[in-house]
Amino acid sequence: MAASPKVSASTSPDLISALEARHLAPEERVALLMDGLHSILEEAVESPSRWQVLLDASATLWRYSGGNVALLTMQMAQRGTDEPTLVAGYKEWERHGRTVLRGEHALWVIAPRTARVQQLLLPNGTRQRVPVGDKCPNGAIDEGKKTIITGWRGQAVFDVSQTEGAPLLVPRPTGVSSSVAPQLWNSLAGVARVHGFSVDVTDAQYGLTSGFTDFAQRRVQVGGWLNAVERSAVLAHELGHVLLHGPDDKVGKLYGSSVDHRGLAEVEAESVAYTVLKAHGIDRGPQSASYLSGWADAVIEAEHSASGASSGKPASSRVDIAKSVLGRVTAASKEILEVSDSQGPGGKVPGVEAAPRVEGQDSYAGMNQPGPSHGLEIAGP
Repeated sequence: MAASPKVSASTSPDLISALEARHLAPEERVALLMDGLHSILEEAVESPSRWQVLLDASATLWRYSGGNVALLTMQMAQRGTDEPTLVAGYKEWERHGRTVLRGEHALWVIAPRTARVQQLLLPNGTRQRVPVGDKCPNGAIDEGKKTIITGWRGQAVFDVSQTEGAPLLVPRPTGVSSSVAPQLWNSLAGVARVHGFSVDVTDAQYGLTSGFTDFAQRRVQVGGWLNAVERSAVLAHELGHVLLHGPDDKVGKLYGSSVDHRGLAEVEAESVAYTVLKAHGIDRGPQSASYLSGWADAVIEAEHSASGASSGKPASSRVDIAKSVLGRVTAASKEILEVSDSQGPGGKVPGVEAAPRVEGQDSYAGMNQPGPSHGLEIAGP
């Protein structure tokens, strides 16, 4: 089997040193991170192998946003180290009995700045938000507290390979055997039901497809002639359509991933399927990595034709479309994986267990060497 493609280490070669500069203002760090994200998306939209790298990383780090997955993967590649697997802040690692190795430099992600506010209904019928604890205007009705995003900041994190200390017992994907495949199918079908869709396995074929999503009837159809793993792959693909391409998909229409540009919708759905199955231990191979640039150009051309030169609205770029697609794919994949019994921790450190039970599907992250009878996979120093 050919080696997996890697993110180019030449992408934004000065990003690491720039991020580590002292006295860097928060807005400067965010700007640097956004520049780095732009560079890696430029590569991904041009190359199927680069896009597949981001999907592979998303399958491991599926609890992170698409942009942060790209940033983490790029920074690790620039340092010539392994791909990120478990990522946490300095204090979070300490809470789990691990410390950052001396001399290690942080990886940077983009995190929101948040604030707690009170939502108020004013006597004139308008709504207003005020900081929690501030005096409310006379006659205002308190509609409860909310957390809102007020801005963005760079946040320092470290991969498990940059730490040492107590081993962490975490599950790892082991592939799907014939006995486990029905469980995966059932969990994916459960996701469809949560969204109000029934799932039918039938020998009737819609066109030349192995699966079909009918939004009017709230039904997903999967070919009965497929084997158990192929059925799960098709169902994961159709779930991508369910979550992303309904009739009310305003974002999809804006970027051409709806009925106006079915090709880009297929890129999104197939990318969701690839990521979900990879997180469950099924590697579908490079044929699942889709080529974006052709469809991106078609979307840009359609936007030019629809808006006209006098609209004043800037047309999307290839990077705009790649960013949108990656964000939508990772968000949909996370929604599926959160309820489909994925074995991996999604890149975030699992909660501490008082007495973890060792099973064949688990691994110790950060342990030098297990006992010979455990049969565990080792990650970290």
